[in-house]
Amino acid sequence: MKEKLLILHGAGGSKDRFDKIASKLEKHFDIYRLNFAGHGGEKFPDEPFSIDLFAHNVIDFLNYHEIRQINIFGYSMGGFVAIYVASRFPDRVLKIFTLGTKFNWSKETVKQQIKLLDTDVIEEKRPDYAAELARLHLPNDWKEVISRTMDMIKEMGKKNPLNDDDLADLNIPVLISMGDRDNLVIIEESVFSYRLLKKGQLLILPDTPHPIHNTNPDTLARAIRRFIEG
Repeated sequence: MKEKLLILHGAGGSKDRFDKIASKLEKHFDIYRLNFAGHGGEKFPDEPFSIDLFAHNVIDFLNYHEIRQINIFGYSMGGFVAIYVASRFPDRVLKIFTLGTKFNWSKETVKQQIKLLDTDVIEEKRPDYAAELARLHLPNDWKEVISRTMDMIKEMGKKNPLNDDDLADLNIPVLISMGDRDNLVIIEESVFSYRLLKKGQLLILPDTPHPIHNTNPDTLARAIRRFIEG
């Protein structure tokens, strides 16, 4: 019987961005993917975006599919959600593999992230990315997705949903990975978080920036397989 693997997308993303990696892994795992509330055309929630909301999206998804336990690959915010789920619902998660997940949400970090999410700047300076966001979130307005994400990040700057004890208390294998060319995640924060974990592993992917579409899918798939099957 194949192991089950849930893929969680990043902030402002959707499950459709993971077609390549899913195709590399589907021979080895039963693959599951979901869109967080308000993402990928899903209905906007009545409440603000939050890590807690997205974590409950995961639990609801598992319950709907009658999955008691699962492995999770979480990209960027998806990795943060995965660890949050494991810290609040420890009996539901087997192993977690994160990629490009930011754990440090200081005021300075939040300011930097907010700058990158300015929708006017995205439209003007990165029209291809704006078009991709529009496509990913139809029929929703991608600008509302980003606006709600910005609000969530501001709240994370006031109170980080994950603290050091949450990581230290995890009793499952967790691999924290990032690209050596990631301009959003600092290597030191990944190392710090990895060292808090009881069963942690650390992986730095060579010649790899933050965007998932710039990650070599073969390299990533092999790393995920080694970790989950090991």
